[in-house]
Amino acid sequence: MPSSAVLSVERLGFPFETDSPFLFAVYHLDRYPAGDANMGPGRKALAGRALGSDFSNPCGWSMYHGEQVPGFPKHPHRGFETLTVARQGYIDHTDSMGCAARFGDGDAQWMTAGRGISHAEMFPLLNQQGDNLLELFQIWINLPKRSKMVPPSFKMLWSEDLQVAPQSAAAGGADVALIVGELPGFGTPPAPPPDSYATDPAAGMLVLTIKLAAGASWVLPGCAPELDTKGMHRNLYFYAGGSATIDGRETQSGRRIKLKPGVAVDLAAGPDGGVEYLLLQGLEIPEPVVQHGPFVGNSREDISKAFRDYQQTGFGTWPWPSDSLAHERGKERFAKFEDGKLEERPMHRKPV
Repeated sequence: MPSSAVLSVERLGFPFETDSPFLFAVYHLDRYPAGDANMGPGRKALAGRALGSDFSNPCGWSMYHGEQVPGFPKHPHRGFETLTVARQGYIDHTDSMGCAARFGDGDAQWMTAGRGISHAEMFPLLNQQGDNLLELFQIWINLPKRSKMVPPSFKMLWSEDLQVAPQSAAAGGADVALIVGELPGFGTPPAPPPDSYATDPAAGMLVLTIKLAAGASWVLPGCAPELDTKGMHRNLYFYAGGSATIDGRETQSGRRIKLKPGVAVDLAAGPDGGVEYLLLQGLEIPEPVVQHGPFVGNSREDISKAFRDYQQTGFGTWPWPSDSLAHERGKERFAKFEDGKLEERPMHRKPV
């Protein structure tokens, strides 16, 4: 008998296939070696790599566009938002608004590119005595035409402020973090940036991470009854673990499961080990999408204008001494905002 909640099950690709309003979602798991004095893997470990464009992952990690420290040096965005969820390890951020941050181990960063921003995301290897594990999601969220050219903004969602599943769920082996949106039984998470599509209540945006221990289960509620589910997309990405049942249907990891947004669904891990999911939900933006690399618009002319504007303005001056800046090794978690405000949070685990 067909499931009442599951619409389809497909093999999971890299990056993840998404539906509007999401443009892109990717999962990175890099098992970096001990860091050297410069917070990189060291000259010997870099031998033979195509530095500047190293995505080969030959021994469990990549440098991406970094040449000394892994990561993504200065690059532009326009017309959408980035949501970066750093589950393990740390990310150093700098941008053309003068903002900077070090975040990780459960923190999330939400950046509205709007009319244009340049930023860098570097992955400092803080631990000099052992491995440096980096695990993250980066999710791109479209902006409707009315918001494509809003001023850029930068927001931190610290792990201590995110809402988690009720204690009863945690006691039963369910670790659920609500990053965006609202669900019954959860408190209200930090507000999205002011011009985000997620500020529209009708958008029904949800971003959740779900981790179930072996044999554990958790019921994902259906979306709020006042929401119009026509045009609403709910995708469950089963990206880690062994077997599970989803609404009673046995499923292996490495799958994208499309769900009916208005229907609750029972998620259960098999007895052979824990499982992990990412959930993305939102109302489709009924507008044309034209994308070229880091620029998103509604027409080809939007993209041409983005290139012209970036060539003329750089989307702001770059106030940092390097295009690939990693903050000092001893720096704790922090965020510095455009208005000069500084937030500081202690590290969850001190690097050694």
